[in-house]
Parts: sequence; C-alpha cells; structure tokens
Amino acid sequence: MTTVAIEGAALEPRGWRWTRWLGMAVGGVVFAVALYSLRREFATYNLRQIRLAVRTLDPIFIVRGTLFAIGAYAALATYDVLALRYIKSDLPAKRVAFISFIAFSFSNALGFPLLLGGGLRYRLYNAAGLSSADIALTIAFNSVTFWLGVLSVAGGSLLLTPSGPDAIFGVALSSLRAVGALLLLTVAAYLFACARFRRPIRLLGWEFVPPSGRIAMAQVAISIVDWLLVAAVLWSVLPQASPDVTFGVMLCAFVLAQVAGLVSHVPGGLGVFEFTFVALLSRHVEPTRLLGAVIVFRIIYYLFPLAIALMLLAASELSRGRSRLARAARVASGWVPLAAPALFSLTTFIGGMILLFSGATPEMRLRLRFIGDLVPLAVIESSHFVASLTGAALLILAHGLGRRLDAAYYLTVAALLVGIVASLLKGWDYEEAAALAVILVTLLPARRHFYRRSSLTAEFLSVRWILMIVTVLAMSAWLGFFAYKNVAYSNELWWQFALRGDTPRFFRSMVGVSVGIALIALHRLLRPVPWKSAAPDAPTLDRVETIVHASPDTLSYLALLGDKSLLFSDDGTAFVMYGVEGGSFVAMGDPIGSPRHRKDLAWEFRALADRQGAATVFYQVRKHNLPLYLDMGLSLLKLGEEGRVPLRDFSLDGGARKRLRRVVRVVEAAGGRFEMHRGSEIDAILPQLKVISDEWLAARGSREKGFSLGFWNERYLRSTSIAVVRRGEEIVAFANLWEGAEKEEVTVDLMRYTSRAPEGTMEYLFVQSMLWGREAGFAHFNLGMAPLSGLENRQLAPIWNRVGSLLFKHTENFYNFQGLRGFKQKFDPVWEPRYLASRGGIALPRILTNVSALVSRGLRGVISK
Repeated sequence: MTTVAIEGAALEPRGWRWTRWLGMAVGGVVFAVALYSLRREFATYNLRQIRLAVRTLDPIFIVRGTLFAIGAYAALATYDVLALRYIKSDLPAKRVAFISFIAFSFSNALGFPLLLGGGLRYRLYNAAGLSSADIALTIAFNSVTFWLGVLSVAGGSLLLTPSGPDAIFGVALSSLRAVGALLLLTVAAYLFACARFRRPIRLLGWEFVPPSGRIAMAQVAISIVDWLLVAAVLWSVLPQASPDVTFGVMLCAFVLAQVAGLVSHVPGGLGVFEFTFVALLSRHVEPTRLLGAVIVFRIIYYLFPLAIALMLLAASELSRGRSRLARAARVASGWVPLAAPALFSLTTFIGGMILLFSGATPEMRLRLRFIGDLVPLAVIESSHFVASLTGAALLILAHGLGRRLDAAYYLTVAALLVGIVASLLKGWDYEEAAALAVILVTLLPARRHFYRRSSLTAEFLSVRWILMIVTVLAMSAWLGFFAYKNVAYSNELWWQFALRGDTPRFFRSMVGVSVGIALIALHRLLRPVPWKSAAPDAPTLDRVETIVHASPDTLSYLALLGDKSLLFSDDGTAFVMYGVEGGSFVAMGDPIGSPRHRKDLAWEFRALADRQGAATVFYQVRKHNLPLYLDMGLSLLKLGEEGRVPLRDFSLDGGARKRLRRVVRVVEAAGGRFEMHRGSEIDAILPQLKVISDEWLAARGSREKGFSLGFWNERYLRSTSIAVVRRGEEIVAFANLWEGAEKEEVTVDLMRYTSRAPEGTMEYLFVQSMLWGREAGFAHFNLGMAPLSGLENRQLAPIWNRVGSLLFKHTENFYNFQGLRGFKQKFDPVWEPRYLASRGGIALPRILTNVSALVSRGLRGVISK
C-alpha cells in the first residue's frame, strides 16, 4: 500500500499513550508480584504433587461441576434477556441466547468478564439490528448486573460467615461482617433508588432512566444465582479437607479472588486469581489441592464453553447447503461471520499457551520411555524445541486471525499440524495433540472468513495483545522454574541431551522462544514506518482525478481538494482519503475505486491507524458496506440521511410541482437564466465566481470549512461542472456539481450567491440542475446529507443526540441544518442513511469532536463560524 499524508496532522496526545503504557506496567508489576508470591506459597511443594491432586480427583466431581457450569451459562443468558427487556427490544430469544453464549464464552476465556464480551457483543447485536445506543446501554446494564452480584454474594457470605475461629482469612470476624453489611446496604440503596426514582439520572456525563423496581430485583436475583452457580463449579472440584472451609467461606474467597484478577488488568487474571484464592484458604486446605481445583475449574468453566462455541461454529460452516442442518445454520448465520475471527483468534492463542506450558513442565516418565523406544533421542529433543517455538508462533498468528489475514490462516493451519506432530513425538502428549486437532478441524472449513491479502508483519500488535503474550511467556517461565526448582543449575545443563533431560530441554526452548520473540520485536522496531508527512502533490492529484472520474461514488471528488491524506492500493486503482485529528484517523466515506480493493484498503487503513496508536473512523459511509465495518470490529452510529432524487421521473408537471414552477417563473421574470459550464469554459468565469464566494462568506461571517465539504479551490473547481445563474450578463449564483461514472448520480457541493440574486435563486438552481441531469442521462440527483435526521431517541440517546447536535450544528452552521431537510424535502428525494463506523462506547464523544474539528479546520471552528 502507498500512503500520502498531510503535514502537521495531529496524532494522539502523548498523555493518552502514556496512560495505556502505565496501565500495562501496573498490570505487569501486579502479575510479577503474584508469581513471586505463588512461588513462596509453594516453596515446599512440587509440580508432581499438583499433578497428582488433579489426577486423583473423582470423575463424579467433574461431572457435577460441569452441570453447575451449564446452569451458570444459562443464568448468564438471562443477563441479556433482562437487558433487552429494559431497552424494550423484541429480538428473538434464540438470537439472544446465541449472542449471549458466544460473547460470554469469549470474554470469560479471555479473562475479561467485566467487559462482558463488549466488542464481540457490539458486532453481533449490530448485525441483529440494534442501534449503537441500545447496545451500549445493554452492555452497561449487564455490567451493573455483574457488580450487583459481586456486592450481594460477597456481602452475604461475609455477613453470614459462621463463628468459629478467632479470625477467618486473617481478619477479625466482626470486621468481615461489618464489610458484608456495608456491601449489602449498597445493593439495598440501588434497589431503593430504582423503586423510588423514575426520572433520568446523570452520572459522569451519562444520562439514563433507572430500571423499574421489578427489573432491579431481577438483576440482583439473577446475578446472585449466577455467582452461586459459578462458585459451585469450583466447590464441586475442591477437596473438603477442613470443616472450617464451608461453602460460604469458599464463596467469599472466590469472589475476592475474581475481583482481584479483574482489577489487576492481567489477562485472564492469570496468577493473580490463583494466588489470591490459595492465599485466602491455604490455612485450612493444602495449597496443592487448592491450585489443582482452580486448574480443573478453569478447564470446566472457561475452556469447555469455548470448545462448544467452536463446535457450533464448525457445525454452521459444515451445514451450509445441507438441508438437515439448514435450520441451525439459519439461526447461526447472523453471528458466525462476525464471531469466527475472534473465536479462532482466542482458541489459537490458547493452543499456543498449551504448547508453551507443556514445554515448561516435565514429561511423564512412562510416556517418555514409550516414545524413546520408537524414535531417536534427537527427534525427541528437536520436537520439544519445535513445539515451544510453534507455541510462540501461535500467540502471534492468533492476532492475524483476528484481523482476518489469509496468510495467518494458512500459517496457523501449518503451525497446528506441526504442533500436533511435535506434541506426540516429544513425549506422547496426546491430550495436547487432541486439543490442537480440535482447533484445526474447526478452523479448516472457515477459510472464507479470512480474506485479507496483507502482510502479517505489517499488522500492529495492540498494547493488550503485547501484555497477553508477555503474560503467557512469563507464566511459562515461572512454571519451568517452579517445576525444576530442586535442580542444581550449571552451565553443563545447556549441553546435556538425555531421555530424562527435561530441565535442559526447558532452558533451550525458553531461550529459543525468547530469541524468536525478540527478533520479531526488533524487526518491527527497525522496519520503516509507511506513514509520511507530505501533502498530495500535483501528479498525485492528477492520478486521483483519473480514479475519481471512473468512480460512481461522487463523494470521491472531495479527494481533489488536497486537504486529506491518501492511502492507495498496490496497483494505484483505489484509495482511502482521510484526515488525522486528536488521536483519530478519520476516513472520508468508503474506499474509492476498484471494488476488489475495498476490503483490503479498509483493513490497511485500520492497520495504519493502529500503528500510530489512533482510533479508526469511517465517516459518512453507506449501508451496503456496513458488513465490512462490522467485520473490522467497529460500531455503527447513524449520522443522518442523504437525499437522492430519481431523475427519470423528475419533472415540473403536476400539482405537486406547482411551487417549483412558480420559483422558475419568478427568477426568469427577474432576468435570471441557467447555464452549465464544463472543462475549459470554467477558467473564464472563475474570477467572477471568486467574488461571489467571498461576498457570500462575508455576509454570513463564516469561514471556509473542509474535509467533508468543498471549499474554494480553483484546481478542484476545474475538475467539476459549474452551474451558474446569470442576471443579464452578471453571474449572481453558482453551484459546482460532481458527476458520477456510469451516469449513476450527480451531486451538488458548493452553492453560493450574491445579494443581487433574485428571490428563490437557490431553488431555481436546484431545479435547473436536476432538469439538466435528467437530460444528460443521470439516474439520481444527490442533494447531500441532512445531518441528525432519523437519529434514535432512546433512553441512552439523549446524551449522544446532545453531543451530536452540538458538534454537527456548528460543523456546518451556515447551512442551517434545522431547516435543511425541510428544504430538500420539496424535491421528493429518497432518503438513505449515512453512518459513522468507529469505536463505540464512551470513546464516541471524543471521536465526534475530532471529526467536527476536521470539518471545521480546528476546534476553534467548531464553536465559531
């Protein structure tokens, strides 16, 4: 891809980047402290004891825990059911159940239940027809329900803790009960507020209507049931070694450990949850049994549901065209294209974790002896090394799958095959091979979801992804050093090759993985940054003009203004025009040019924004490209509606056109006449048009805008057609028109006039331009967008509407948006929606502000003419 950018574009404020890196650093410190504390807690234990605790667990306990997990996910589905009831949505129950299960299985496995699958849930609910405001409200409602459960269950368990020992968890019993009572009072205050107050509440800039008392009670009840069922999963697999550890005590420890994992910002709470839970209960239960129970709990509650989601995904892919599964495929068809990349990305990442953790722990002796009789030692040694490298590769490839890269798909298939073979050859680890095989079998039929032909090394790894990789590598190293803590380390270990040489194999693999990751990081740091600070020059604009005149999308003419950066396709036949403001890369409209490049260009634009640490925004996009933006993980906000007049049926005949006929008679009676100028004819009238433009701006006390609006630019005007109204020999009004290829549409941009223009000149200019367009064979006349037209007015919408009204009202205030739709409605247009595709949630006001600043040429222009 080729990039041409504008000098001086404002990137993301430096403070925001420091905030993200500071959050990552804090999470890293917490994670390191947790690992160190775990090492001290298990100083007198070894890995074999933990394995024994897992292996000796009664299968009936696992079955019981699985049943509780099924109940827990059913309770989670009611979160969404209740939220949709709150926003008064009639989405079918089957669709809600699918979306809830997929989103929660994803967020739980990733270890961010507080996010409640936010990004994935946005995409799935957007595809189901919910507005961005309703989706944001649904996620906020679910988050409140989640915390109500935390407060209720933690408070209840602390308050009802039975007396016995002088202290539980090392804290006085009276103190625990006091904290429990305070937590329950918080829940009671919420219920009281919902039952008593029905007026909208403003909180931290948000406005919402509290749920009714019945819905609030249902929130508390559902969240309590959910937390009790999840805790029951862990209780089912926890050895009852002490009478002091009742279900209430374990429940309290479980909730506190979960909250500690959440607030630590460590992916999955890995290490933090384990340490907190073990530390709270280790006085009463042997730590190895506690850790073994937590491992089984993670498998039952996190990995099994994710595997089921994968199976549903694979079944949907395989059922395409098969009648017996057609019904199930129809139910899943709405979410499969959106969920597939995220789910496969996560499962591939977990596959990498499996290989790395396996490489860090000793092989089972009987299996190692069995495979040693079949293959040479060199094969075992190399397989162990290759398996660890493959695990690290899967961590990185998982990111490419999330970005729908075809190269990531093929490399992941190859890596999974290599991982399966290496797992078997290094120690007959058939469990790991089976897990990788499941991922591979479900991934194979999903090829169509990975369509991007882009370089894998060009993709930018987000801060969160980097943190996840570092967390896994650190945990893998911790496991290895914990497993081999009794080994006397020496330089000779590096060169020892033996069947039972697990420790040397671990060291060599960790060094190999570390060097591999370091080389990839070094390559990314040293590669040239493709984003350049240079305005489009004359030859570039000439190339753009060729593409513009071949495009049916008339919005492409805005690229000829020269105020936007340009991202070209490899063959130069398509481009994205964009501006940069306040940490947002804002594309103006959809990608322009050859349709076969649209998807790749859109994704490349997102990669460009990611490399600069900025938000990806597409402004004023049309509805036929919305699936692409949903695939990219963006949320949609309706900006307004665009009016297009069908020209084949347009005329001044009939009673409905009486007013327009009167306008034509009045203007022409005052000496007005219509002319169209194109090509070389424009040069002769440009001086007169400049005088009109300056007078028009001065009369309104306005200045030129930009980005989504044309402004006075002679090169730009020469590339368009100019419609003028003369009064005698004097030009008193003009408008420039964009002519789309294939005669699809003609669009009006600048419209300016002098004080000497007859009354009704603007309507006259519109009418005559439409009649000219009809005679020229164009299918539609595009009147442009009526901003804020058709925006939702739901419970969360007022805050968005006020932000949007404030920003867009001042963005083009000299066009009088209050009456703009009414003026355009005179011509009986067909209204089509235009959208903003961007990050959703609380980032939206900042993004709207950045867009407004681009159009107004700075924030000063937003609040002044």
